[in-house]
Amino acid sequence: MSIFRSRESATKPAIGVPSAAAVESDAAELARLIQHLHFELIPTPKVALQFPHLPPHSTVSVTCSPAKDIEATLALSADLINQGHRVIPHLAARMVAGPDHVASIAAWFRQHDQTEVFVIGGDAPTPHGPYHDAAGFIAALLQFDTPLQSVGFGGYPDGHATIPFGQLMPALLAKQQLLDDAGVTGWVSTQMCFDSKAIIKWTKASRTAGLHLPIHLGIPGVIDTTKLLTMGAKLGIGASLRYLRKNRAVVSKLAAPGGYDPMQLLTPLAPSFDVLGIEALHVFTFNQVANTAAWRRAALDETVSTAGETVSNTDHLPTAPISEGSLQHGISI
Repeated sequence: MSIFRSRESATKPAIGVPSAAAVESDAAELARLIQHLHFELIPTPKVALQFPHLPPHSTVSVTCSPAKDIEATLALSADLINQGHRVIPHLAARMVAGPDHVASIAAWFRQHDQTEVFVIGGDAPTPHGPYHDAAGFIAALLQFDTPLQSVGFGGYPDGHATIPFGQLMPALLAKQQLLDDAGVTGWVSTQMCFDSKAIIKWTKASRTAGLHLPIHLGIPGVIDTTKLLTMGAKLGIGASLRYLRKNRAVVSKLAAPGGYDPMQLLTPLAPSFDVLGIEALHVFTFNQVANTAAWRRAALDETVSTAGETVSNTDHLPTAPISEGSLQHGISI
């Protein structure tokens, strides 16, 4: 879809049309985010088939779910590190067995000299050890000697499937305080959400409440629309799917030839990236990397053209057609 036909500011100025400079600035920032987007991969038996589709030196997040243990996450992370990618392992607190397990995880970070991690509470119905939430595990991990410099955790513009809404903001700020006290930087990566207004509202409310960490905006990559719309319960994005059902025009666009285009969400958000503190795009690929990589190349061509500047393309990958691919379930963040 064409981008920046109009500039919808988060502050909604009463009068005036965006200047060419403002449009170029928005496009340049969007191009930067797309150029450096984070690809999320799920540890599955055939995940290695996705490796050739990753641009060189990509940032890759590796999920953690009850279907696989933490060791599967760390093994895939090690493979990707060896291929020269910047890797962010996801660790689920409820899957950590205890202090000895934390010690072995800390040793893995030392062995691979890894400075970043993303921590979630996790979907395991029964905790494997004493860590019931992300904060408890983060506190335990930071007690060990590791090279960790930055820790991410989840944010939920659409709410959470199992956590009462009123508990989410205090938990968010408590984790931020935990990192502040430890002298460790961090970020908040948002759960998948299709409603740009909900994202802006949640982010503004979080900033007002005291959130100062940068935000990594969670968006779905280019995947089969039918499968996307049937993943709500598993992914914990029921509220966003209800939004889609209420907004038939959006559903029609998702179901149209060519399917869902991430730009449909990014375009209205672009003028707000700076004021909201959105630093990166976290893309849920569902192990359909070729589709998202092809979209990324096409989107960069358009945003660079709109911005009137050059974004260096160092991918050196052949253009791949967008196809349905295979969809695997990964844990929600």
